[in-house]
Amino acid sequence: MNLRTYVDAERGRAADLAKALGLNPVMVSQWAAGIKEVALTRCAEIERATGGAVRRWDLRPNDWHLVWPELIGAKGAPRPFRTGAKASAAKAIGGLQPKKKLAA
Repeated sequence: MNLRTYVDAERGRAADLAKALGLNPVMVSQWAAGIKEVALTRCAEIERATGGAVRRWDLRPNDWHLVWPELIGAKGAPRPFRTGAKASAAKAIGGLQPKKKLAA
């Protein structure tokens, strides 16, 4: 479910989520309204704080699969897609790099 739906479903949810994240409720409201994009560093934290009701792919629908490739194929995950700019950005932050095995 998207963040807007989550916070609108129950009175006080935005404030409760903000408190759980240690943020001002205005920030949560701006994320929910689409005024500001949720920072990558907050997505997993929001997913945990909402008990999985709001997933990382709901918060970052255009690039979740580039940042968290381990979620591809997870139950409920949408089909990933790549665009040139998003794929380049993810590659720059290491989202497309395969994990290297360490020699024993």
